[in-house]
Amino acid sequence: MSVPLFVSLDGPKGTGKTTLLESVTQALRASGEKVVRLCERNNDPGRAETMALVNEVARHPSRDLELAICRRLADSRARISREVLPRQPAGSIILIDRWYPSDAAFRRLVPFEEILQLNLEQQVRVPDLHVGVVTEPEISWARAAARSRGLSSTVMFRMEEQVACTLAFEQAVAGHGWMLCRNEGTLEEATAQIVAQIQEVLRDTR
Repeated sequence: MSVPLFVSLDGPKGTGKTTLLESVTQALRASGEKVVRLCERNNDPGRAETMALVNEVARHPSRDLELAICRRLADSRARISREVLPRQPAGSIILIDRWYPSDAAFRRLVPFEEILQLNLEQQVRVPDLHVGVVTEPEISWARAAARSRGLSSTVMFRMEEQVACTLAFEQAVAGHGWMLCRNEGTLEEATAQIVAQIQEVLRDTR
């Protein structure tokens, strides 16, 4: 496999995605795989300007503002696709924390199909495996609230918003055939599920 396998993990806040990423990384490395961990946010030099728009749309909902956010995110992903992903070692597994599937959870005024098309037109790389991490909204809300930084969200302020976010994301997962990981049991169970799916994709590509 000369081109690295590209796997994105997405989902609403508080679903345990980052902890799961760390666990999956450890499990894959223990089995001898070369794993690269990336984060969309950390590879976006324009993130501060984008988050300013996110804060603005939270205060003053507007389709035009949300579309501007979607375009900025797609531009950033296109740059990562061109400049960051090709630099990763051949034969490695790239695990990225958030990619365009997350827009299905956090955008409200622009339909996800329109967002997806925007990303494809920008030649954003399509993951070899999309992993959608979800829990019941009550669980993710409680997990997020229990973190030292709290919910730490510019788009989620009420439980009803978390419910809508989760529902919209689960619908996108089902509609696009992404892998669904319900992270409500043990960390080991969720890790094993994702690692098994990655290994299956690897068998098909090597």
